[in-house]
Amino acid sequence: MDIRKTLLWAIFTISAIMLFDSWQRHTGQPSLFSPATPAATAPQNNATGAAGGASSATANADLPKAVANNNASAPVALSNRAGEIVSLKNEVLDLEIDTLGGVVAKAQLLKHQDDQGKSVILFDRSNTRQYFARTGLVTPSGIELPNHTQNYSVIRKDGQSVVMATEKNGVRLEKTFTLAANSYVVELKHTIKTNNPQLGQASLYAELVRDGTKLEESMFYSTFTGPALYTDGEKFQKIEFAEIEKNKAKLPAAQTQGQNTWVAMVQHYFATAWVPSTETHRDLYVGKLDNNQYRIGVQSRVENLAPGQEQTQTLKLFVGPQEERLLEQTAVGLELVKDYGWLTILAKPIFWLLEKIHTFVNNWGWAIVILTILIKLAFFPLSAASYKSMARMKEVQPRLLDLKEQYKGDPQKLNQAMMEMYRKEKINPLGGCFPVLIQIPVFIALYWVLLASVEMRAAPWVLWIHDLSKPDPYFILPIIMAVSMFIQTKLNPTPPDPLQAKLMMFMPIAFSVMFFFFPAGLVLYWVVNNILSIAQQWQINKMIGTKKLRS
Repeated sequence: MDIRKTLLWAIFTISAIMLFDSWQRHTGQPSLFSPATPAATAPQNNATGAAGGASSATANADLPKAVANNNASAPVALSNRAGEIVSLKNEVLDLEIDTLGGVVAKAQLLKHQDDQGKSVILFDRSNTRQYFARTGLVTPSGIELPNHTQNYSVIRKDGQSVVMATEKNGVRLEKTFTLAANSYVVELKHTIKTNNPQLGQASLYAELVRDGTKLEESMFYSTFTGPALYTDGEKFQKIEFAEIEKNKAKLPAAQTQGQNTWVAMVQHYFATAWVPSTETHRDLYVGKLDNNQYRIGVQSRVENLAPGQEQTQTLKLFVGPQEERLLEQTAVGLELVKDYGWLTILAKPIFWLLEKIHTFVNNWGWAIVILTILIKLAFFPLSAASYKSMARMKEVQPRLLDLKEQYKGDPQKLNQAMMEMYRKEKINPLGGCFPVLIQIPVFIALYWVLLASVEMRAAPWVLWIHDLSKPDPYFILPIIMAVSMFIQTKLNPTPPDPLQAKLMMFMPIAFSVMFFFFPAGLVLYWVVNNILSIAQQWQINKMIGTKKLRS
């Protein structure tokens, strides 16, 4: 029983720490377990790269350094100045491309709505947001080449593509943006032509720039926001903004031809990513540009071009939701931005099963219900063993109380008497704990599946539940969950220790308060799981009681 008491105290302590940590994050204080995200600061407007006034040094201060150096350049303010805005749109994506730099300055996801019913905006440049994608050319020689600070002229525009070009110091860069129907991927072709015999080595860079402000989330859970990258050697890697702030970000070595790689910016449910061609030598870089302004990028080497020659490099820009199938089709390893953490090995097959169920029922809420039933059936033998053990413990509860009274003041003899009774009655006092502990990794994996899946956004279930990713607006599911936990507590044996008994009665209240702020999809899973557990436990208690009467 001392082990049971220790387990109860451990659960209570961990719950208290998690609640306190969530409150810290909710109030803007540093987390107990991870570096704090830099506080949001309004971007400073500066005429960086403005025509007719800025010097060449100032205009190019925020350019990435050439291939020989992966470190970010000195911090400078970013410019909000815009040129002509060119639109590129399909059924799912609406892009705005700024001719000043050929920058993808705004992106709206037409199939995903925010809380106000408007299209979700990923890329955006305003006084409160800085998030965009840009490309250009740099060279170690210091010669200024076409980059994101020059004005581009629109050469051609049709329904599917936009072509724009600029020239600097005898080098012409032509960008062709192509957006296929129903696609979240922009194909960006760069055609480089030179008439400059002194050009030498050059690099094409593609980077994502974002402020470090994290989207508002519940105080009871937190998801990653920030840069990420992938290489064949190092696989998936997340980089905290705080690591960039302290210049502690570790990057993989340069990628040679044939190796897969990409760089991304990740936030809850959505991501953007540059996917370069595998046909060139590539270097990755991260850096801080300004107060609360960060970037991650990739540079691809441009072969030495003789005057009159040209070279073409094509990259893919993904701007969209974290849908696994969509990400897998875009690039090797890109599905990893939908991060399940250390339980990915369990979470991925769980989501696969959930997705298969959804194809039949066409409702994510009912898919969660059916998935919960299937998981419960899979663990039925373990749960049955646990409930039988608890039922036997409840049966001998009066005798335990008698022993406690008999050996009051002598814990050693009390433990010996209890162990002897367990031996005679063939009861394992931990029999109700181990089966539950075995199931915990599966429950945690399912938790992350439901929390990370963009499919839950705006997905209705029944009646008042219109969005499984949002808390229950009327708290009906959390209240049902609290009642179900209370019933489960009553079906279990009452701990002989009064303090343990009070703790067990307090747990339903503590968890129900926490679940008030959890997404309805998560609470739905726990409610269904609790109801099934109650039914199974009640049936086992009834069976044991019937056997006792017959004997």
